[in-house]
Amino acid sequence: MDLGQLTGDPALAGTEISDLAYSSRDAGPGSLFFCVRGFASDGHDFAADAVVGGAAALVCERPLGLGVPEYLVTDARAEMPRIAAEFFGNPSREIDVIGVTGTNGKTTVAYLVRQIMQHAGRRCGLIGTVEWIVAGEAEPAARTTPEAIDLQRALRKMADAGERACAIEVSSHALQLGRAEHVEFATAIFTNLTQDHLDFHPTMDDYFAAKRRLFAGRPRTAIVNVDDGYGRSLAAEFECVTYSAAGAEADYRASGIEYDATGTRFTCVTDAGELPVSIRLPAAYNVANALAALAAAVSVGIDARVAVEALAAATGAPGRFELVDEGQEFTVVVDYAHTPDSLENVLSAAAGLPHERLIAVFGAGGDRDRAKRPLMGAAGAGNADVVYVTSDNPRSEDPSVIVEEVLGGAQQAASRSGSRVEVEVDRREAIERAVAEAGPGDIVVIAGKGHEQGQEFADGRKIPFDDATVAREALAAASAGQKAR
Repeated sequence: MDLGQLTGDPALAGTEISDLAYSSRDAGPGSLFFCVRGFASDGHDFAADAVVGGAAALVCERPLGLGVPEYLVTDARAEMPRIAAEFFGNPSREIDVIGVTGTNGKTTVAYLVRQIMQHAGRRCGLIGTVEWIVAGEAEPAARTTPEAIDLQRALRKMADAGERACAIEVSSHALQLGRAEHVEFATAIFTNLTQDHLDFHPTMDDYFAAKRRLFAGRPRTAIVNVDDGYGRSLAAEFECVTYSAAGAEADYRASGIEYDATGTRFTCVTDAGELPVSIRLPAAYNVANALAALAAAVSVGIDARVAVEALAAATGAPGRFELVDEGQEFTVVVDYAHTPDSLENVLSAAAGLPHERLIAVFGAGGDRDRAKRPLMGAAGAGNADVVYVTSDNPRSEDPSVIVEEVLGGAQQAASRSGSRVEVEVDRREAIERAVAEAGPGDIVVIAGKGHEQGQEFADGRKIPFDDATVAREALAAASAGQKAR
């Protein structure tokens, strides 16, 4: 594509652009390189490397004089979404893009939406926390919502492969940084907002303002959870389809909720009638996720009865209330819950199942919102009988320091609830101890990492670690020890 056409600057006409890049490592022959200022480095410092690699032109914020055309702008990152959409032919105009934002539930809703679409015969891609499924090929996710160039490239691949829908988790970071700008959303879903990411957003109001951007972009349909106060704010400001798992007045509302270890059943009440819904996902909070997915499917033309049929067969996302069953006499659940609200929700859901004791294993991530650490401890000790406070992803921080901060909230809550608090900094040993302690009828919830396949330490060191795998190994060891006795 001609650089003048791509940038809208006729003075730059005559240079052919064959690709886009924001990393000098990806800047091949004929590429347009964006000199993006990041949190740790400045793309201007790598522009010379990009030119050596073959970059035909630069988008930059100051003259660099490297012998190739330069498109001078105020903010190189802000230019990426517009130019990427133009370069890849605005693929979101060819497929129904369904964006899901909120603190909790994004991944499950996105997975449910995709499965409904596939069941209805509409091929659907997926971009989210666990994986990206593009043109039928799955790959682990590098980040929840990719940079604008990667996002538009993925949507183009989907459209060219015949996919006609895509479910995307849209993170607050992505919205704040403009990664999803110039994606024309068919549907935007808001699940909820609770404390998280306050290391990035200064306040909860700033956090909400980032989420609001998805709806200010005027999707064709906005779907919001009116059980959440922030959701009610969105519904008051924008024209929305509403849903409620708590029975509030809404376009889609649930009644008669029942759940056990095999799944959840409820009636979805709409102005058009009632629909009996059955999902294979235990926990009452999955009712809200199912309602959101159902409303989204209807918003893009899927018959509600077909969507309900699909929900009955749908599976959940990896690491979301995932049962680990090795034939033991107690229940083991792995869940991604890593915020105070999500931890409380998953423990409440587990407590709603028949059980003797509820044992929780959790921690908090390093280099992230420190204020939520004692809240995590309080959520755990306030809702479980026994808690093992341990490491999550300590990153650059001392794991023991993080554990102490979580422990402060746990001990205060335990003084009121009567729960027992144990400390085991090593996550593997914490899981092993919890599994070894569990007896018939107990439930062990291992929270915080869910689907993640590694544990992150200082200097970028990452070791293989999967909670479900570690739990299976611990169960096997416990079983072997019992047989030996």
